[in-house]
Amino acid sequence: QVQLVESGGDLVQAGGSLRLTCAAFGTTGSIVSIKTMDWYRQPPGKQRELVSAITTVGGTAYAESVKGRFTVSRTNANNTIYLQMTNLKPEDTAVYYCHADRVSTTAGTFYDNWGQGTRVTVSS
Repeated sequence: QVQLVESGGDLVQAGGSLRLTCAAFGTTGSIVSIKTMDWYRQPPGKQRELVSAITTVGGTAYAESVKGRFTVSRTNANNTIYLQMTNLKPEDTAVYYCHADRVSTTAGTFYDNWGQGTRVTVSS
């Protein structure tokens, strides 16, 4: 099994910044590699959407709505992904979820792993 633990969500004013962190842990074995780690978000009353993704070799992708404002990064050594969010807007208000796919551990490979979410609220 794989556990993803997010942190960093908070209440912030429009124009402000936040940094989200997600750390992956193997609960039944040690993590060997993680193919892709992503950030999704679910605004109030809306569906979950992809915000940003990063591969093992550092390839990144962003939703159009966050390009130029959000930066995703990753530390493979400790299986951690970050999302630096700047110039936050009220429409960025959402629960942000960490997602990791194809996590290889000493106990097996696990797909489609989700964290519990961290709430970001941007006031106008």
